[in-house]
Amino acid sequence: MGIFFFIPLLIVLAVSFASRGTDGGVEWTFSLTNYAHLADPLYFRIYGRSIALALATTALCLLLGFPLAYSIARAPIRWQGIWLLLVMIPFWTNFLVRTYAWMFILRTEGLMNTLLINLGVMTQPIELLYSDWAILIGLVYGYLPFMVLPLYAATERLDLSVVEAAWDLYATGWSVFWRVILPLTKPGVIAGCILVFIPSLGAFITPDLLGGAKTMMVGNLIQHEYLVMRDWPLGSAISFSLMALVLLAVMAYFKTDGRLDRLERGV
Repeated sequence: MGIFFFIPLLIVLAVSFASRGTDGGVEWTFSLTNYAHLADPLYFRIYGRSIALALATTALCLLLGFPLAYSIARAPIRWQGIWLLLVMIPFWTNFLVRTYAWMFILRTEGLMNTLLINLGVMTQPIELLYSDWAILIGLVYGYLPFMVLPLYAATERLDLSVVEAAWDLYATGWSVFWRVILPLTKPGVIAGCILVFIPSLGAFITPDLLGGAKTMMVGNLIQHEYLVMRDWPLGSAISFSLMALVLLAVMAYFKTDGRLDRLERGV
């Protein structure tokens, strides 16, 4: 942890307080200018778009992943391994290749438009590629397994006798889910949401390929500052600020959630 996490993190923090060299690189002159740049309205729009897309990705992955994970967990034992294998098969292919595949599917002359036109659903192709919708589709496709696997682990340990007791007490289907299944699978829900939200917020390959030059997220902004503008201090400041905000948000959630749990138990 020290070698591969804390030391690189301290290096990024140190660089964020440095200055950009005249020919790129880093000049070790202390400055707060990089963090002052973060108040630029342009950056706020990028932050807002990134957070909105990451939240939408997390919500869609949860809506799609929960019934899938629950179905796998309740399937016969001999089928569970097969279904889990199918969920993990995309990991066997390079993420970049899979993203390029979605470009061929979503482009104007791609598979989706061709299929819809041949079925008579529409007469003209629609612009799907290079939009926020294309990015959302790519992110949901890429990170859905990260939601399914922890949800499966939580639902597989679910005590069905509690669910049956709720049905015996004439609970509605919504009540059974909301007041029994969801609270008992809460650790898997939280783990899945964190595993999806954080990489979605910092994604740069999917927005770069499926969003094109029209849409920039925080990950693209960091990549642009490092590789195009060669402004490592500003890129480090953006990176560290993003990590700090995510960490504070997660810590605040767990603290609030723990306080609510204690109130529910009357402690």
